[in-house]
Amino acid sequence: MNLYEVIRRPILTEKAVAKKETARTLCFEVARQANKVEIKQAVEKLFKVKVEEVRTLNQRGKLRRRGRFAGYRPDWKKAYVRLKPGQKVPEFAEI
Repeated sequence: MNLYEVIRRPILTEKAVAKKETARTLCFEVARQANKVEIKQAVEKLFKVKVEEVRTLNQRGKLRRRGRFAGYRPDWKKAYVRLKPGQKVPEFAEI
């Protein structure tokens, strides 16, 4: 799997931006089959930083309704990546 298949997109919610500013932690949507080692290597190569810790969680898809029709959004995986002290936090989005 190449780097861009492992990391799908950054997550830019209020919680993710607050963690980025206070705890040097980045939040990404990642491929469901990616493991912590692959996520760490992808972030280090893409942003040229050193990673201290990777935490992952599997998000279940929410129930969505359109009138009488109901379905589920797809499941997805989220990763919280903490950078080592002294590393500059990359600015991949300006809010």
